[in-house]
Amino acid sequence: MKVHKGLDGVVVSETKISAIVENQLLFAGYNIDELVEKDVLFEEVIYLLWYLRAPDAEELVSFQEALYAQMPVSDTIITSLKIQTRENLHPMSVLRSTISLLGVFDPDAEETDREAICDQSMAIQAKMPTIIAAYARLRRGLDPIPPKQDGTALAANFLYMLTGEEPEKKNVQAMNRSLVLHADHDFNASTFTARVCASTMSDVYSCITAAIGSLKGPLHGGANEKVFDMLREIDEGTLAVEEYLDQKMDRKEKVMGFGHRVYKVEDPRKKHLKRMAQELTASTGKQQWYFLSCQIEQYLKEKKGLIPNVDFYSATVYHCLNIDSDLFTLLFAMSRVSGWLGHIYEQKIEDCLIRPRSLYVGERHEHYPVNRSEQGGMEA
Repeated sequence: MKVHKGLDGVVVSETKISAIVENQLLFAGYNIDELVEKDVLFEEVIYLLWYLRAPDAEELVSFQEALYAQMPVSDTIITSLKIQTRENLHPMSVLRSTISLLGVFDPDAEETDREAICDQSMAIQAKMPTIIAAYARLRRGLDPIPPKQDGTALAANFLYMLTGEEPEKKNVQAMNRSLVLHADHDFNASTFTARVCASTMSDVYSCITAAIGSLKGPLHGGANEKVFDMLREIDEGTLAVEEYLDQKMDRKEKVMGFGHRVYKVEDPRKKHLKRMAQELTASTGKQQWYFLSCQIEQYLKEKKGLIPNVDFYSATVYHCLNIDSDLFTLLFAMSRVSGWLGHIYEQKIEDCLIRPRSLYVGERHEHYPVNRSEQGGMEA
């Protein structure tokens, strides 16, 4: 029996949702380069990942109306978020628990027919930006701002809920593009987690809660938070970039935001995020983060042949949008949930339990030693 550690190179199922083909990332057959360059709305991408085709104008309007109508959250959820603003509680743990709580208060959470799954998916997708924005404000001692109900797109609405002010056009564009770029990515760890849970025919809320737990890890979605921690350490420290990285690698520490299990030449999402990082840092007077990132990229490519992944420049993009670094992974989840929900439905339709085998490498014993005292054992 051959062992594929981390399921490296193992194809476990078929999908029509997304694919990595010849170093290109496709969403339902469409290249993400085109989606970003045409500034396709994140809402359109959600529709694309769920229905596997681009919506026409009428379908998009109808879909947006249904999505936006679900954005408000109850007072109970707000109260729960207030309780969870205590120190030392990671924001991803808050998101995980709050999504689970949505399922507790959904009377149809256990329903599994197509219509129920669609309704549950719409509620989770729509409410996640509201939950994240509300939590971001509550922990700063500010009141949550409810979402606009005037047809404002998700990216703009999210930035509005964060600040209470109309966001600049360039910031809305950057947020929308980031959401599009992070929306789905083949069978990554969190998506696979969601599909494993869905394969047991568990409910949608449980599947998303499991996926969030997987995304939280620093080797997956949590990497973008660690990237900015590294940038800040270098900026505030006394070591040159090269010396800092050499010492880090000498200690066998992983440099977050670099390397990828699938991409060996370039992560196709990186170029878009790098360009956004350059533009946003220039317009906000925070160029040091972009220049520092470029230095790190160049040195690691020359020294170790490492390439940046989607997390590396997204950290700078989010920082320029005035978002706290420990919230970066929540933004990742706010986007990736669109892909998770598509995969959950696809897995349920496939109706096949995911149950891999393992190779046992421990010892084998002929007999179990029974050493009971006269007073011990089950007879006592």
